[in-house]
Amino acid sequence: MALIDRNVFTFADSIARAFPALVIQGARQVGKSTLAGQLARTRDAQILTLDDEQTRTAAVEDPAGFVDQNPDGMLVIDEIQRHPELTLAVKASIDRNRRPGRFILTGSSDLLRSRRATDSLAGRAISVSLRSFSQGELRGTREDFVRAALGGALKATVTSEVSRNDYARMIASGGYPDARDRTARLRSIWFDGYVDRLVRRDARELINITDPQRLKSLLRLIAANQSGELVKARFAQDAAIPPTSITAYLDTLEMLFLVDLLQPWSPNLTSRETGRAKATIPDSGLASRLSRVTEGQLTPVDGTAHHFGALMEGFVVGELLKQQTWSDEEFELFHYRTKSGVEVDIVIELADGRVLAIEVKSGSTFKTDHFGGLRYLRDRLGDRFIAGIVLNTGGTGYRYSDRLWGLPVASLWELPVPTMEE
Repeated sequence: MALIDRNVFTFADSIARAFPALVIQGARQVGKSTLAGQLARTRDAQILTLDDEQTRTAAVEDPAGFVDQNPDGMLVIDEIQRHPELTLAVKASIDRNRRPGRFILTGSSDLLRSRRATDSLAGRAISVSLRSFSQGELRGTREDFVRAALGGALKATVTSEVSRNDYARMIASGGYPDARDRTARLRSIWFDGYVDRLVRRDARELINITDPQRLKSLLRLIAANQSGELVKARFAQDAAIPPTSITAYLDTLEMLFLVDLLQPWSPNLTSRETGRAKATIPDSGLASRLSRVTEGQLTPVDGTAHHFGALMEGFVVGELLKQQTWSDEEFELFHYRTKSGVEVDIVIELADGRVLAIEVKSGSTFKTDHFGGLRYLRDRLGDRFIAGIVLNTGGTGYRYSDRLWGLPVASLWELPVPTMEE
């Protein structure tokens, strides 16, 4: 299998050149160790993994000596969540020598939220999120939808040859390196084993649970409600989790990078916004398997496609979150909903407060009501509103009205990206 270049490599490399420690965080099997190895290749580096029991024992017995094994070069510590207490020794070592590029730490759970991590490494380490492959990475391109939109790429002349069947295949395949090129049957087996090991071993290191099946049930419920609002009381009841424990279970799934929460956005224009987050499974292939939806069930165009709209929305959110790590523009993702029922699937807020808004539709034609929420935001935000975009499975672009556009979903990775000088 050919090695696929990661679009975040250049950014991660610049961090390693500027700061004492780089932390690469993400779900298991997304390629963190591979990326760390690529970054270490041009450096005098020693690579150790705490998944190895003998190595982990050495870290526990002599943490100071362990982290100082390569004082003049780089030390890569893989899977540091297996012994997060080691962060205190890393901090002490950095305080003695703040030379850039001393450490790369990889973790399959969020160090900043781990109760066992003895130091946050604030001011000493910069974290980079790594997710499963993006569609641009799979095609060998560095896609940047937000930068492209700001650079004038939103046009009615945009076209794409990606079909509905292509989208169904992309969603069902997902982006995990070890799963995406398998047959449907082998991919399902891989996903099932992946989830089972995470909830039975990794989750137990983060939370005291006596019945891992409840955590697995919660994950499947979130997948079945992909891109839906997170109603904790309902999920607790359906997963047979005590209401007092549901937050801890959800936090655990977030810490394992198995769930993303899209927080509600407020423009401070009205007090009528609602406050529930939307929950998505980050990888569309995993979401499809957890909700028991096959590629074949996603392809019908007669309205019987199972969960296609929800999975497509989660797919779009996932692609944007991947691009967020390397985009030339700093932005955050939210969703929007008012008590009167106005909704916008995705609100992209830039660092300067300007806004791009996105609606995701599973059909191939654009309708007036698809632009209702986007028009509502445009009229209230004025100059803050850059553009509203309806993404669908059609193959052509469409100009609806002032700053409102329709584009194929594939525009996320197919739009030309201008350079920063342009």
